[in-house]
Amino acid sequence: MDRLFEIAAFIAVADAGGFSAAARHTGSSQPAISKALAGLERRLGTSLLNRSTRKVTVTDQGRRYYERMKPLIEAMDEAEAEVASSKNQLSGLIRISAPATLGRLHILPIIPELLQQNPGLEVDLILSDDMRSMLEDGIDLAIRIGPTNDLDAVVKRVAGTPVVCAGSRSYFERRGIPRTPDDLADHNCLLFGAQRESSEWPLRGPGGRDSITVRGNFSSNSIEAIRAAVLAGVGIGMMTRASLTSELSHPDIITVLDGFVTAARDINLVWRQRRYVPTRLRRTTEFLADALPRRLEGGLGDGLADELTSAA
Repeated sequence: MDRLFEIAAFIAVADAGGFSAAARHTGSSQPAISKALAGLERRLGTSLLNRSTRKVTVTDQGRRYYERMKPLIEAMDEAEAEVASSKNQLSGLIRISAPATLGRLHILPIIPELLQQNPGLEVDLILSDDMRSMLEDGIDLAIRIGPTNDLDAVVKRVAGTPVVCAGSRSYFERRGIPRTPDDLADHNCLLFGAQRESSEWPLRGPGGRDSITVRGNFSSNSIEAIRAAVLAGVGIGMMTRASLTSELSHPDIITVLDGFVTAARDINLVWRQRRYVPTRLRRTTEFLADALPRRLEGGLGDGLADELTSAA
């Protein structure tokens, strides 16, 4: 087996913490990665990895070998990328993760332009409202709304989107329109995330409070589900304005408490910090940093201006 592949497989496993994640990240099969590691350890005459049913860790010998070989592999990648970029060619697979609604409304529509500009590029778009592990899932670039806690990551803010409270006209006809944050105590509020019985909404209340406790009979870890419940007249939902473009919005949806909602969310591009950034990742990041703000500005301006009527 090719010695370079053996070394690259070892580095991928060490970085990802497992054989399956390394296989996804490199585009190889798990058996191929396992065979490469076995061949490398046999050739070196030492164990580089501690294997268990739960995780894979690097041995002391493996750590020393990793520290010597990782810069060499990065230098080879950099040299190949320089040659490819000098020919103005871009190729290879890039895995992008994004929140489901943001991805469907705003990322997916601009992917064809990215692929048209770079015919050799392959995109794997992962849509999920769960915070995916970039390392374990082999994600090259994450698009995230709000703060990120990745310590070993580069975060680039590309846009912002305000938060809104929204409900259907049919719901407000039955329950009335809240005029102040305290009025939400009498309303069915749709809860997003892990909290099921109550949630803190960032609303400026009496006395300068920065949050209001709300409750409701429906919760979900999916913004798509919250949006659907709002449209069905179940209750009031809080979400980013980017989730209410014309594709998902509805003429019956109105926003409330606009003067009390002070929160906004940054939209960030996130990628793992590394000595060398592959050309396909750099150009994809540059493309999204330019195209995504334009998409958001156009979508919000065209869709919401006509469809959302403030009821505050």
